[in-house]
Amino acid sequence: MSVRDYYEVLGVSRGASADEIRRAYRAKARQFHPDVNKAPDAAERFAELQQAYDVLSDDKRRGLYDRLGHGGMSAGAGGARSGRGSSSTSHGGFPGGFEVDDFGSMFDAFFGGRSGGFGATAEARSPRSAARGQDVEVEFPVPFLTAARGGQEALRSPVDGQTIEVAVPAGTEDGARLRVRGAGLPGTRATSKPGDLILRVRVLPHPLFRREGGSKPNMGLDLVFDLPLTVAEATLGGRVRIPSLDGPIDLTVPPGTPSGRRLRVKGRGIRASDGRTGDLYAAVRIVPPDVAMLSPEQRRLIEEIGRLTPPPRVGGDWPNSAGR
Repeated sequence: MSVRDYYEVLGVSRGASADEIRRAYRAKARQFHPDVNKAPDAAERFAELQQAYDVLSDDKRRGLYDRLGHGGMSAGAGGARSGRGSSSTSHGGFPGGFEVDDFGSMFDAFFGGRSGGFGATAEARSPRSAARGQDVEVEFPVPFLTAARGGQEALRSPVDGQTIEVAVPAGTEDGARLRVRGAGLPGTRATSKPGDLILRVRVLPHPLFRREGGSKPNMGLDLVFDLPLTVAEATLGGRVRIPSLDGPIDLTVPPGTPSGRRLRVKGRGIRASDGRTGDLYAAVRIVPPDVAMLSPEQRRLIEEIGRLTPPPRVGGDWPNSAGR
């Protein structure tokens, strides 16, 4: 990957604020994410973007980059000079006006703090933090039923473009984070471990079901869907066929069920991987017949029912039929 100016990669000025940098990163991450962008170099561009954001979003590393540029980044990643050097200035510093403390800050930024004097090597300072590659966090769209039931979902890696099979536990909620170990950026040395890939789950909507909070200990495991009923079904009651995660089931509708009532089917919601189980709720919605489709006889019968049925708007502050 060619090394470009990090500000150019993000498309911001050198004086950009932290919020401007964050907004620019999010916009370009959506643009170059390999799951969305099918260009051959999308994974490479995304990794370049991630590297630029990792530096510019950190005040200490950004300051180091502003002073030293990519050369300073390379020096920090590759190791320290073992002494003060023969090119020190009259102040005991280095060419270009950078004092010993500047280089110490550089090592602090990249190797996690000092464990000795400036002459100590990178390995002596913090070999684990220097060696391990960076984690990469991306959004991971997951179909509703996969998140509810659990299963496998394929993901194109933003690091190398390879396809990864990700295990999604049953009951996974929107916003959850899944970790794929070793699928992040490579480490700084051939023998170092790569970082992890962090997947931020975005559960896709379902045409029928939606999840609701419920009550502890089964919070977030209840399923709700709208149940359309005819006036006759709601008035007289009966049995209707409804969907569930396990396939169609029969539901008894009590006579006189009003619109808005929820009918519960216990234990038929989401069954999480830890054994917790939610309930299934059918939210009743009474659907009147289409007037344009009524025959004269059907209309006459409905008018007769209306004449014989008292209106539900009585008592309280409801005006009577005389208009008071």
